[in-house]
Amino acid sequence: MKEETRNKLMGVSVATLATALFKRGLRNQVIQGVQPLGWKGKNMVGPAFTLRYIPAREDRNGIAVFRNADHPQRVAVETCPEGSVLVMDSRKQAMAASAGDILITRLMKRGGAGVVTDGGFRDARTIAELEIPAYHTRPSSPTNLTNNEAIAINEPIGCGDAPVFPGDVIVGDGDNVIVIPAEIADEIADEAVEMTAYEDFVVEKVKEGQTIIGLYPCTKDENREAFEAWRKANDR
Repeated sequence: MKEETRNKLMGVSVATLATALFKRGLRNQVIQGVQPLGWKGKNMVGPAFTLRYIPAREDRNGIAVFRNADHPQRVAVETCPEGSVLVMDSRKQAMAASAGDILITRLMKRGGAGVVTDGGFRDARTIAELEIPAYHTRPSSPTNLTNNEAIAINEPIGCGDAPVFPGDVIVGDGDNVIVIPAEIADEIADEAVEMTAYEDFVVEKVKEGQTIIGLYPCTKDENREAFEAWRKANDR
């Protein structure tokens, strides 16, 4: 993705992005049920690199499989490109962990931009203290082998009811994570920056006691003119 686009997306909210996508008819791009571990105060932004789990079958998922150098969970951590977000389809259940602190630390040291699962992480308190942004549903201590088998890397997945294609742009803030189709990421970033500037202006006016009628959304010329003056004064 373009570095300019990444920088723009670092400064906008998932809520604003969801509205921009809604305008284009995309209604199901927020990954449902996930929340940040130890919110770092800045957005997670990067192209998606995916890992898919299926239900475990007992004869295939003994502890010895981790000795296999080609185990997909380990390979995903070791091949996720620098600057990308590892997104895991864990079947929307956290009965067993999607990963733990050792793997997430390795991902961080390799330059991963973040990690998301619609399941849970083990060692969650430790992961929350790492610098890498991480999102899950809840802590989960059992090893992923308990009921999940990592089966496929970097193919289309569903994560928290959202479709995720490799290369889609993932953005996470203090509330949620959203998936932006790669082909429209640049224009969505531009629009979100514009929306954010106006929303900041609106918040300031509302705090001053102004009514939202005609202000949000902007339907009065005087508010549009006031915004342009505010923007110029605030270099926005």
